[in-house]
Amino acid sequence: MSADTGSETEPRLAAVFPRPWAGVRPRPWAAVLPLAEAKGPAASMLRDAIFRRRLLMADATAAICAFALTTQLSSRPPQLTWLSIASLPILLVSAKLFGLYDRDETLLRKTTLDEAPKLFHLATLCALATWLAGGLVLSAPLHRLEALFLWLSLALLLLLARAAARMLALQLSPPERCLFIGDEALAQTVRSKLSGHRGVKAELVAHLELDMIAPWSAGACSASRLAEVGDLARTLDVHRAIIAPPSADTDETLDLVRTLKAVGVRVSVLPRLLEVIGSSVEFDNLYGMTVMGVRRFHLTRSSAALKRAFDLFGASIGLFVVAPFMLAIAVAIKLDSRGPVFFRQLRVGEHGERFHMLKFRTMVPDAEAMKDSLRDRNEAQEGLFKIAADPRVTRVGRFLRESALDELPQLLNIIRREMSLVGPRPLVIDEDARVEGWHRRRLELLPGMTGHWQILGPARVPLREMVAIDYLYVANWSLWTDIKILLRTVPHVLARRGL
Repeated sequence: MSADTGSETEPRLAAVFPRPWAGVRPRPWAAVLPLAEAKGPAASMLRDAIFRRRLLMADATAAICAFALTTQLSSRPPQLTWLSIASLPILLVSAKLFGLYDRDETLLRKTTLDEAPKLFHLATLCALATWLAGGLVLSAPLHRLEALFLWLSLALLLLLARAAARMLALQLSPPERCLFIGDEALAQTVRSKLSGHRGVKAELVAHLELDMIAPWSAGACSASRLAEVGDLARTLDVHRAIIAPPSADTDETLDLVRTLKAVGVRVSVLPRLLEVIGSSVEFDNLYGMTVMGVRRFHLTRSSAALKRAFDLFGASIGLFVVAPFMLAIAVAIKLDSRGPVFFRQLRVGEHGERFHMLKFRTMVPDAEAMKDSLRDRNEAQEGLFKIAADPRVTRVGRFLRESALDELPQLLNIIRREMSLVGPRPLVIDEDARVEGWHRRRLELLPGMTGHWQILGPARVPLREMVAIDYLYVANWSLWTDIKILLRTVPHVLARRGL
């Protein structure tokens, strides 16, 4: 890029960023600085180190505790403790090879549940190595039950310790400062996603339009250009850049990513293609050319059978456990107000078929007739209807809603194959009529008692965004996804958020 082009664009950048940056040599990132004094990429590296060290300590603590529990419960000699110390390098090196210490620096949302499969692999490897090596160190090798207990306790403790370590690291670290590069509408969406969600501690501190970053890409391999970009990152104290490229990835965008990475800024990209195909893709290396293989949209017969078996097992166990509570709730509803115990509402299910979804009645019998008079108090968006302090809700109904116990009868809908444990949100007829185009393929699966929409809080998610989330759920279904959503629903319901 010529000097003339850079001078023409620089005033536009200066209007957004009033402090000058050109001509200043970047300080070495290796310098040891307190986190409060570090700026830009240096602060980002120190912030990442907080997570990395806490996770390392969490893994070591989990391993020592798992071995100590096995020693206590099996009456083993203290040799097992020494074996645990000898096994630590195996566990920590394996965790590094699995990428479990480098993952957080690439993510805005720090989660432990997503890495659970790798943690189970790690626990399996460590327990197996201990079992095989036990005969060399111990007077007698571990019994199968002892090895099984070690494996299960290590897997569970790794999950718990890492979750606690991330919570601590989030509290100790400052917010991740992000620069958004893209159009204004997407910038507002990203800003809303960064606030008020667990596992995310980030803020949008600056915004640039795509047509303003030409000097960051063209000629960026030169030392002077890298110095300019690096100094700007420190001036704004930017830790990460979030890029929303146009529909086609231009060379300018690719050079921008390379430039930002070269000066130490973390980079996240919002690829528009994944809004259609989701994240469940296979990367194929075609002799130096990367090709994404997109999986089929609908479930295979074996996957559908697996999901149905999981639903039947979960619903049957659930009904067996909560049957006494359901009986007590039914009595409380009858004593509190006149009317039926159950509320039956027509919803749109799989392939557009309609069914009656069951809930415990939480409102007065004539609640539907009062709906029109309350529309001015509606707090939901884009066709949904929800009022936080709904006057139609009874005293028992308010408790049932806050605790989500009113949803329990839907276990019967699951047994009748009208719903699933996890799936798209079951919409009423007038809401479903607003869903158009490819988003209607969300109906390829049975609607669920819970889903991504439940975790986000259905009153806070616009209908357009909700159906897009449901579409991607169908496109990326896996049994592990269902298990993760169920596990995330439990603390969400216990905290009574978004109900």
